[in-house]
Order: sequence, then C-alpha cells, then structure tokens
Amino acid sequence: MEWIGDEDPERLEAATVTLAADRLDALGTSRTTDYVVAWALETGPGWETRRLDVTVSGRGFTRRLVLVRDGRNGWSSEQSAQGDDRFGERTMEAPGLPEPDAARLADALDCDLALCPVTNTMPIRRLGALDDVLPETAIVAAWVDLPSLAVRASRQVYSSSEPFDAAAGRGVVRYRSPDGGFVADLTVDADGIVVDYPRVARRIRTR
Repeated sequence: MEWIGDEDPERLEAATVTLAADRLDALGTSRTTDYVVAWALETGPGWETRRLDVTVSGRGFTRRLVLVRDGRNGWSSEQSAQGDDRFGERTMEAPGLPEPDAARLADALDCDLALCPVTNTMPIRRLGALDDVLPETAIVAAWVDLPSLAVRASRQVYSSSEPFDAAAGRGVVRYRSPDGGFVADLTVDADGIVVDYPRVARRIRTR
C-alpha cells in the first residue's frame, strides 16, 4: 500500500501489512525531503503491540529506536544515534533518550508512529469500531515522534457512528486527541487500514 502526505505531497508512505484474525505484522517506509524512515511492527493477540523498530536517516544523521512491550504492560526501549543531531533549525533531543515513562505508559497497548497511516489499525480493530457503533472510547498509546524518535504517552479517543459499509467498501472512524484538540474522520477499508486521514495522508495505491 502507498500513501501521499495530505498537507505535504512530497511525503510518501509505503507499507506491507500481513493480517491475521487478531494481529498484524507490517514493514514500512516514509520518505520526506529531509529524512527517510524505515520501520517494522509486530503485534500479538488482541492487536496489542509487541515490538516497533524504527530507523530515521537524514543528511548527516541516523537514529534508531527499538520499542518493546512485554506481556505485563511494561515498555522498554533501545536507542542509538550517529551524526549531527541538528535537524535544520530544529535541535532534536539528545542521543540516549531516557527509557519511556513506565507509569504513564502502563495502560498503553499500542504504539503510534507519527504520521504513519498503519498504526491506527490496532485500536480500530481491537475496539470493534467497524463492527458496530462505538461510543467515544479513550486509550493511551506510546507515541513516537519523528524525526527525534522521542516516546511519549498520548491520550487518544476513538468512536464510530455506524458499522462498516460493505456496499461502499469503506468505513469511517473518528479520531480525537484530547490534549492537542485535533479531530479527524478516518476513512478505512474492511481491514481497518487507513484510506484517507485528513491533513495526514491519503492512499494512492493498493498492491
């Protein structure tokens, strides 16, 4: 699958997603004018994140994050960096970022990679947003910033007003960020994978 940035048409996203009844594995890339991202995602039963491996490479720097969630809701990470940590006029957080705040992430079942259309799939599927009407349901996700790879707890709310429309081949799930005040109606396919994410990305090809 391939997506193009909605507000940044020079950003291209691509991913190969392997789905099972209650989990997924995915490999993806993202290319911008300033950096390239390569990532690998593994989930376990119930669409719960097990491992996210992300590498960001740009002019003069490379950074890598391996984010792991164990079966006891604990999160840990390994990080490395090479080169200049200055990204244009923005100084990225220093190499050797601290471990994710375990207390803030204790309830998080999902990772959420910035600007990635795939990582919304896990909460959409686990909450049953395509199966029936879903009232506003709050979750916490381990959000990964790009290009710094800093990990933060992110409060998120998902809801849907009607089940998946099989005739149209599309469903709509509302995403809301209580902290940032951001709201978007995500158009998704039958697998819960984003087709159109306003202001973020829209799908241009399905292989």
